[in-house]
Amino acid sequence: MKRKLTIGAALVALVVALGVGAVVLQKRAAVQAAGIQAPRFEVDPMWPKPLPNHWILGMTIGVSVDAQDHIWIIHRQGSLDLKETYSQQNPVAGDCCAAAPPILEFDEAGNLIGHWGGPGPGYDWPVSPHGITVDYQGNVWIGGNGNGKGGSGPVVDKVEGHVDPGAYHDSMILKFTRAGKFLMQIGKAGASKGSNDIANLRGPAKMWVDPKTNELYVADGYGNKRVIVFDADTGKYKRHWGAYGHKPDDTDPGAYNPDAPHDQQFRSPVHCAVLSDDNLLYVCDRLNDRIQVFKPDGTFLRESFFYPKTLGDGSIFDLAFSKDPQQKYLYASDGTNQKVHIIDRETLEVLTSFGGGGRQPGEFYAVHSIATDSKGNIFTTETYHGQRVQKFVYKGLAPVTTLDQGVVWPKPSE
Repeated sequence: MKRKLTIGAALVALVVALGVGAVVLQKRAAVQAAGIQAPRFEVDPMWPKPLPNHWILGMTIGVSVDAQDHIWIIHRQGSLDLKETYSQQNPVAGDCCAAAPPILEFDEAGNLIGHWGGPGPGYDWPVSPHGITVDYQGNVWIGGNGNGKGGSGPVVDKVEGHVDPGAYHDSMILKFTRAGKFLMQIGKAGASKGSNDIANLRGPAKMWVDPKTNELYVADGYGNKRVIVFDADTGKYKRHWGAYGHKPDDTDPGAYNPDAPHDQQFRSPVHCAVLSDDNLLYVCDRLNDRIQVFKPDGTFLRESFFYPKTLGDGSIFDLAFSKDPQQKYLYASDGTNQKVHIIDRETLEVLTSFGGGGRQPGEFYAVHSIATDSKGNIFTTETYHGQRVQKFVYKGLAPVTTLDQGVVWPKPSE
């Protein structure tokens, strides 16, 4: 009797397995039959090259690529643990290690070619740096999301870097030359009055400069719930808006509920704002798991939701465009599900994803920011204890055979 039961259970398990396998094969066949193609990538496990002086990275919360295809990152020195910085303690506690300077510049080969950053005369350095953008003129912009409670660093809540509404130290954005010379500050530390204050920011997450108009778009941010636009030369206020083009409202919306009606305001953080060549502004409403699309004047056009059952830190951290002339694809970093999603920009549908949680090359731990170079390569950074930058080499277009590629490890050379 036991033998019959065992055989029966095995048959049932086999039938179920065959059924699941058939469904997977049907889905794969349907994708292949549709002739869908998407960009393909492989991680470069040797990029970047080792840093000098036993320097290490803290939470790495911004990446940008300039006109020379140099890769810029910003990280939080203050996020390193005591045992990670023995060599910079007084007295020195060991040979290794020390925090790297906040801003690092790499060439395409992964060589460190520049470094600077930190407090200086004439400006308020952020308590908790967040986001870096190198504009079309080579100027470097940074934001921050540090709190005003003693100035020692961000109060980390359930969301990365999120702090309760109220006084923020980091109520400003800074503009520097590529060599680190201070040029301009918009906003004053600790001065924000909320999402309709046109003189100050509150936890600005990312900046983007339009070369056609020289306007600076700011995803603002961790304390505010808006996009705000300034003149990139003078810092003069231009306009701002919230979700759906509404006037921003700082009322606490309560916990995110994927089954509730769609929020009529952005949730904090408003984590990115990136402008396409055809003048569409894509905004990351991170905790609402959505992208909203606007005209540059703030007119709402459409939205799309991505993995809306994602709770945690949300699914849409940052966006970058593919480098084909039409910018057919969006690349989205998802620091909760630990993937990069490749999105059809016309339909706003995910075509395929790569990555997965882990510490090895090609895996992610809190993938945060994303950028592309002129060759189509992707660069990502990781926050929390991810603390690194990675390069994914563009390998051309290929048929989509699976929705989840996993780790895109280099293929053996033939």
